[in-house]
Amino acid sequence: MQFIDLAAQQARIRDRIDAAIAGVLERGQYIMGPEVAELETRLAEFCGAKHCVSCANGTDALQLALMALGVGPGDAVFAPSFTFAATAEVVPGTGATPVFVDIDRATYTMDPASLERAIAHARELGLAPRAVIPVDLFGLPAAYPALQAIADAQGVTLIGDSAQGFGGAVDGRMTGTFGALTTTSFFPAKPLGCYGDGGALFTDDGELAALLDSLRIHGKGREKYDNVRIGVNSRLDTLQAAILLEKLAIYEDEIEARQEVAARYTAALHNRFITPHVPEGYRSIWAQYTLRAEGARARDAAMTALKAQGVPSVIYYPRPLHAQTAYAGFPRDPAGLPESEAAAREVFSLPMHPYLEPQAQDRVIAALGGGAG
Repeated sequence: MQFIDLAAQQARIRDRIDAAIAGVLERGQYIMGPEVAELETRLAEFCGAKHCVSCANGTDALQLALMALGVGPGDAVFAPSFTFAATAEVVPGTGATPVFVDIDRATYTMDPASLERAIAHARELGLAPRAVIPVDLFGLPAAYPALQAIADAQGVTLIGDSAQGFGGAVDGRMTGTFGALTTTSFFPAKPLGCYGDGGALFTDDGELAALLDSLRIHGKGREKYDNVRIGVNSRLDTLQAAILLEKLAIYEDEIEARQEVAARYTAALHNRFITPHVPEGYRSIWAQYTLRAEGARARDAAMTALKAQGVPSVIYYPRPLHAQTAYAGFPRDPAGLPESEAAAREVFSLPMHPYLEPQAQDRVIAALGGGAG
């Protein structure tokens, strides 16, 4: 059994993927070919943002966002500790300081109360609060209405990290339209992934979009050899754009299929584990389906039972960032990060993809002692 079955999706659209790749090869425009601009238009239309700027990967998208905002030495950037390292690792490169925020116990996304404490603490340390990067963890959008209210009150810019959540929504409003900027990733294992690496940024600010376009291509001005600012080389290649266009065409259908898989898991397992909580009005795209056990021993027992039946499972994330060597010296919520630490001990994720057949789910559920889905 595959944890994420990319082959099943490829079988569905292989003829279209082959044709898209052949079209790029025939034209020979491998860098910034017409498929890149078309993809940016389609992505913006899909989520409702005015502008989309693609780039080489999701980490670069975060870096470009901070560069465009002019974040630098003396600034504080707030990020959850319970996430992948990319969210925080881009911050020191600008000269700014990451400040770690705890998560909400039920949703695993950034806790607004912890953010408020972290902002106050950063000011006590003499740092200037500049940006907050909530993460749409496991496919669930962050608590954007509450977090945006805090950011506005504190004069902090909100950047949504939707690497796992592009296509999620809050009261019908999709990720990509919250905050000043949203970033996403097209890493192959993401719900909308390419066959290499890629990323994108979304904004409603035309000037910000133009700045991002310059920054991703060496700080270009009016033409290639007119460099008006320090930039980077972070372009989405044309082959990946062509592949993503075909994947985007079936993406909404796949999101709906993920809802069915998640609902079946929850119906069968809610009496044995803490199943995912999706707040009223929210749509998760289920990048992962994550269960919570009652302690580390119970999690180990569950994962051992799955392995014995040939079912893969993964821990996202076994160590929060503030507990890792590279990040241990950075500031954090002065009340501590107990929910991040508890989640790291207790959560584990099950196979999740749009092509997971009910019979395969039955194997997973049976291995965990669950009931009929």
